Amino acid sequence: MARPAGPTDKTRFPAEPSLALERMMNEYGSSVLRTAYFYLGDRHLAEDISQEVFLRAYRNWTSFRGDSSVKTWLTAIAINACRDKLGLKMTREQPTDPVLMPGAALRSVEEEALERLDQTTILKYIVKLPAHYHEVIYLYYYLDLGTREIAEATGAPEGTVRGRLHRARELLSECLAKEGLA
Repeated sequence: MARPAGPTDKTRFPAEPSLALERMMNEYGSSVLRTAYFYLGDRHLAEDISQEVFLRAYRNWTSFRGDSSVKTWLTAIAINACRDKLGLKMTREQPTDPVLMPGAALRSVEEEALERLDQTTILKYIVKLPAHYHEVIYLYYYLDLGTREIAEATGAPEGTVRGRLHRARELLSECLAKEGLA
């Protein structure tokens, strides 16, 4: 599941910022939007942050060295923008699964209903965890980032990320067991 954060994939993108931006938006637009929604819990704010992320990426494309993958770089920008916004935000909507937002891939009704029940139930417990725990759970399981990529995106040491992921799993398991869901 997890991929190493090794060599960059920046070379897959055009050198021209406007062309690179278009490709980044096509490949990672929904991922950035879901990340912003996960952090903020508000669809309109998430859309604003998503636009801000791609504006920052456009402005900084030529200075992006490619030490991480483009996905990790965009995720880091999104996380920082959301953290900035959270300092200003006073209320939060009831959390819902970001995968269920309009624009998610179409599936059969049965698959969608079962997945919605599982993910929404689990997500409600994930967001009850302390922020640094639900952050690593989201990045690892929802965005499929490896621990090194999460460390790069959040600015935390990789060992800390692994520890938080382990502890988050334990806390989530305990919480689900209490509710009879595990």
